[in-house]
Amino acid sequence: MTKLSDTQALILSAAAQRDNRIALPLPDSLRGGAAAKVVGAMIAKGLLEEVPADFHKGEPFWRTYDDGHGITLVATHAGLAAIGIEPDDADTAPVGATDTPVEVSAQDTTTLTETAPKARKLREGTKQETVIAMLRAPQGATIDEIATATSWAHHTIRGFLSGALKKKLALNVTSEKVEGRGRTYHLPPA
Repeated sequence: MTKLSDTQALILSAAAQRDNRIALPLPDSLRGGAAAKVVGAMIAKGLLEEVPADFHKGEPFWRTYDDGHGITLVATHAGLAAIGIEPDDADTAPVGATDTPVEVSAQDTTTLTETAPKARKLREGTKQETVIAMLRAPQGATIDEIATATSWAHHTIRGFLSGALKKKLALNVTSEKVEGRGRTYHLPPA
């Protein structure tokens, strides 16, 4: 049985409750890059498929071509089985829906509206930028120095170093104990 995240199970459960098995709209908490990532994983696992949307019936769309034709998301038989539902009828899917992916020619892929997330860009003049600059300096920075520059509490700084810098931005934060200064943290130069 396919292991599902809570979000994937929620999407498939909502689709199963609709006669046409359309998985849209997605939960309100799922937007932008996160939505693209979750949907992409579900399509790769065969839980969802992209099919042409029928605008005349008011079917919601996941993405569109520049000419206005849309693609919607439909739960597959495998997706329904993953949440323990056996489909009653194979004809409940929208027109054009099958359990095979939609074929998109190489020429059409250039006209698709992009939904992929954009690369993360650091904002200028923020405390995050200040801390990164301090850590990239040859001498690095201590927790006390960062606290003075940002007015953050020590536990906030430690969380920022491990969460925002290491996990979210994938920066290699290192530390060493310096005689007379204490533990200093460093980032490699940009």
